[in-house]
Amino acid sequence: MTCLNCVAIPDKFSLIGREGQERLSRSRVIMLGLGALGTVSAELCARAGIGHLVLVDRDFVEESNLQRQILFDERDAAEHWPEAAAAEKKLRSINSTISIRGLLLDANASNIEHLVRNSSLVIDGTDNFETQFLINDACVKLNVPWIYGAAVASEGMP
Repeated sequence: MTCLNCVAIPDKFSLIGREGQERLSRSRVIMLGLGALGTVSAELCARAGIGHLVLVDRDFVEESNLQRQILFDERDAAEHWPEAAAAEKKLRSINSTISIRGLLLDANASNIEHLVRNSSLVIDGTDNFETQFLINDACVKLNVPWIYGAAVASEGMP
């Protein structure tokens, strides 16, 4: 059996099947924060075939973060790419069949509801409690499911 992206579904993922892959391709996921945890999560979403992926981060790629932010490389840091734009570029090369939009943006009280509205899922890859509380409040208010991720030093947990 093949998925919409014309890649064979391995036997261990046969439970997803064609219907599940089609559902993934109709999904809209917003990834807030593109640090270590966010870059891994965003890449997995792209590889899974999430149809519409929105990437939000206010930071720029820095050489000191390259050991843990897997979507970025030395050139991205040297050219001072915004993390959202660099992630969008890399993810397009991984899966060109999905819609990917990188936003150089600070998720805050004035825009969080607009960002998460109409999403199938919000994935939190942020690194501060203030933003995490805003995400929670907006998702609860708008009835949008979200996944909280936490990272401290070299350990992360979804």
